[in-house]
Amino acid sequence: MKNILEMRNITKEFPGVKALDQVNFQVKEGEIHCLVGENGAGKSTLMKVLGGVYGDGHYSGDIVFEGEVQKFSRINDSENKGISIIYQELALIPEMSVYENIYLGHEIESGGVIDWHKTRVEAVEMLKKVKLDVHPNTKVIDLGVGKQQLVEIAKALSKEVKLLILDEPTAALNEDDSDNLLDLLLELKKLGVTCIMISHKLKEVLKVADTVTILRDGQTICSLDKEKNEINEKDIIKHMVGREIDDIFPKRLEKNIGDILLEVKNLTAFDKKLGRDVVKNVDFNVRAGEIVGIAGLMGAGRTEFAHSVFGNYKGYQLSGEIFIKGKKVKFKSPSHAIQAGLAYVSEDRKGNGLILDQDIKQNITLANLSKIAESSVVNKQEEIKIAEHYKQSLNIKTPSIEQKVKNLSGGNQQKVAIAKWLFVEPNILILDEPTRGIDVGAKYEIYTIMNDLIKQGLSVIMISSELPEVLGMSDRVYVMAEGKMVGELPIEEATQEKIMEMATV
Repeated sequence: MKNILEMRNITKEFPGVKALDQVNFQVKEGEIHCLVGENGAGKSTLMKVLGGVYGDGHYSGDIVFEGEVQKFSRINDSENKGISIIYQELALIPEMSVYENIYLGHEIESGGVIDWHKTRVEAVEMLKKVKLDVHPNTKVIDLGVGKQQLVEIAKALSKEVKLLILDEPTAALNEDDSDNLLDLLLELKKLGVTCIMISHKLKEVLKVADTVTILRDGQTICSLDKEKNEINEKDIIKHMVGREIDDIFPKRLEKNIGDILLEVKNLTAFDKKLGRDVVKNVDFNVRAGEIVGIAGLMGAGRTEFAHSVFGNYKGYQLSGEIFIKGKKVKFKSPSHAIQAGLAYVSEDRKGNGLILDQDIKQNITLANLSKIAESSVVNKQEEIKIAEHYKQSLNIKTPSIEQKVKNLSGGNQQKVAIAKWLFVEPNILILDEPTRGIDVGAKYEIYTIMNDLIKQGLSVIMISSELPEVLGMSDRVYVMAEGKMVGELPIEEATQEKIMEMATV
């Protein structure tokens, strides 16, 4: 097969950092080519160069597409050649219909007027291609994330796409929607569509990739070929992180589990907006020096349970009892929970966990400003000292603590979110999807941090949708389904099969 794309010696610099350093990247016509690497390796930056986001003059090197050197000054230049990029943050207009979104920006016209009838007819054909059974008049806001993703692909197909690029397409999808999307990519391959997929989920890479290219620290490390039997998880990880990770979950040499720090009895949470219970008669406990995992399917009530315990900032109508170190408590707000020794790292670090436009030091000290304030004025020297401490102890990779959080990789953003809550000096740390959207190397570092915390006697409650993570890190596992705790397993008895059996009752 001939190459549809060659990117030669691509170099892209930002202030203080070389994001891409002489990167070479080739994609064969009609293949699914996966681009992998740790967060911050340069994957998305490389695709933004290809997509015209960083236009000609903002990088050095050559883009050769279909045998011709291209000069993409803007996104439209790239799209006009048949290149379409679908980012994690979908570019759809929620209040517009499916058919309007599919043809937005390249409307079907007749005599200078949009032909809405033909637009709807053509949109139906595009929806058939992506196997999405929805009425074209449906508003995008009324669709789940998985279906919205398919609308984005239909939009790309309507532009007669030759090279489809998907940046972490399954990051926000459940397992069924992820499988459907991967199956669709395999179908599109049969139709001759070439695809580049950026992903940190190696299971998905192994399922669909014909070729895997690995970037590390802004450089091309290697490309692996399925036909040569080169694509396997162990080698991908080794090339991604520059070392072999024999065990993805760091071992704890000793366990020192103590007394119960948090106990919940018969907790029920009624959501007034939904008009139903989202947590139902839950009993739960966690001990000092223990990691307790909470597993379950999406919508099982795991995050709602965390919100209920951590000061109930969602305003649920609560009943039941919460005990900290044996003493009954009633939190009126998250600040009361923090004072009692609880901390909560949100699953949505960008929306709820961090202030992306502020720098690292401001984010780290945000939840406990009173500790470094004198007469309501923040002591800047103390703020720097605290931030430098966490930068080193959590190995936050950044040129400076003055760096804005939005410019960090996902793994380093997560470390900042954890640092923010460690600064309140909690006894109990709730981690909600602690490794969502981060690569295997950064995951290992987060797991190591968790082990260090429980060695210090903290309790860690880990909510996770990744069963290998739950099994690899927990001392005990609770399983939730439809708002109830339906099972509790010591780690010695827990298996993926048992957990899924409980989660699907």
